[in-house]
Amino acid sequence: MAKTITAFPATKNIFTTAAIASTARRKVAGYARVSTDSDEQFTSYEAQVDYYTQFIHSHPDWVFVKVYTDEGISAVSTKHRDGFNEMVEDALAGRIDLIVTKSVSRFARNTVDSLTTIRKLKDHGVECFFEKENIWTFDGKGELLITIMSSLAQEESRSISENVTWSHRKRMADGKVSLAYSTFLGYDRGEDGALVVNPEQAAIVRLIYRSFLDGMTPALVCRMLEERRILSPGGKKKWCPSTVVSILTNEKYKGDALLQKTFTVDFLTKKHKVNEGEVPQFYVHGNHDAIVTPLEFEKVQAELARRKSIGRGYSGSSIFASRLVCGDCGAFYGQKVWHSTDKYRKLIWRCNRKYGNGEKCRTPTLTEEAIKALFLKAYNLLMADRESIAEDCRVMAGLLSDTTALDEKIDTTQKEIDKVVALNNSHIRTFAATGAGRELFEQQAAEYDSRFKKAEARLEKLKAARDEHLSRSRVIEGFIEDMLNAPLVLTEWQDQLWNMLVRQAVISADGTAVFTFKGEKTITVRME
Repeated sequence: MAKTITAFPATKNIFTTAAIASTARRKVAGYARVSTDSDEQFTSYEAQVDYYTQFIHSHPDWVFVKVYTDEGISAVSTKHRDGFNEMVEDALAGRIDLIVTKSVSRFARNTVDSLTTIRKLKDHGVECFFEKENIWTFDGKGELLITIMSSLAQEESRSISENVTWSHRKRMADGKVSLAYSTFLGYDRGEDGALVVNPEQAAIVRLIYRSFLDGMTPALVCRMLEERRILSPGGKKKWCPSTVVSILTNEKYKGDALLQKTFTVDFLTKKHKVNEGEVPQFYVHGNHDAIVTPLEFEKVQAELARRKSIGRGYSGSSIFASRLVCGDCGAFYGQKVWHSTDKYRKLIWRCNRKYGNGEKCRTPTLTEEAIKALFLKAYNLLMADRESIAEDCRVMAGLLSDTTALDEKIDTTQKEIDKVVALNNSHIRTFAATGAGRELFEQQAAEYDSRFKKAEARLEKLKAARDEHLSRSRVIEGFIEDMLNAPLVLTEWQDQLWNMLVRQAVISADGTAVFTFKGEKTITVRME
């Protein structure tokens, strides 16, 4: 008996599950995007919106939903494209059946994002039409074409990113400095692109530097600026301590410019990283007019380092905080209140561990008047021999700034690290080629790793020592200038001189106080 075959034609669309013979109209949305905010691109953006509105309305079997838009947004990632993300959400919620856009590159220049989104939409019965390439995603060859076109678009973005990066680095190598002037305090953009001092903002920068050197913490500086109703670089009433620190550590305020502080790790994610030697840096000396002197800038860096070494113990609540040290236990003196609730109320300073260390410290308590009297004695003894002390300080600063021996050790250690890395790489290649002796391979690899870590630790210590020498040298140079500009004899207390000249004063139980000045000169005085 002969076989008979009966065919049953498809009645539903494989993607939408809608009846093939159905006359239901499709809900259609357009997507328009331009990557910059320029007037020329704005015209293109308006044209895209108008075009797709009319294009969708011209199809009688389509129902116009909306034209979703993104202005001034890159297509490398879909993460920050609000219009695009809203459109996808609406599509997944069933409010869109078809998305029409100009090209694959308008949709996304990231192959992974593009394919992931298209597959997600397809799973929910939503089709995409790319007009320029004439690609329908429900078409059998649609995904292959999209993969190819998205890859090409991604490579185009990579090429553009590399060209832009090269252009920026070329500008840096030529010493050309650019700033986000709208959020950078103290400078305006000049006609020739140079940095021009903004007198009003420069006064705020100098106030920040002066207040910090007078003993204020960044948090206290913020409070002072807010009380004076001075706006932050971003134009906000509230200041952040990190903003103050960034102003205090930015070399541009002394007239120089360090270029390529950060770099873009990945052109797709646009992730930035602090440059720790991965890409070249360029330092431009004397690029523009300074707002603070180089010496003042270096004083601030040294003070930042001093406070960092103290850690949480530093307090800017008083000019004496973190400056008075107990000779018995080494703790700082802290401010206390005696008779806080009666007429005998009195502020005194004493060792913070006087009663909390098991054995009571024998060092005396001090009033502010007593501390000031001790300083006046030490100051006048210092200034009596000012010229001789200044000469000794110059010699010391010169010795500290000569880091030739340390530089040679650093160079030798770096060469040792490079040698160990080369040996280890050769060892890995040999094992990969032969595959023999795994136990011996791991033993040798462990030895190389141990040598590398020891050399790296040694290198870090040498660099830290060099930085410490240079920092001490700069502090001493600042001390010399401050001392030579100070009055020879002091009869009345001055906060500024205390802050400028004194590093610390060690209070001993025998009634003496050893003042260490910032030039590393010590003066011993006795309490009366």
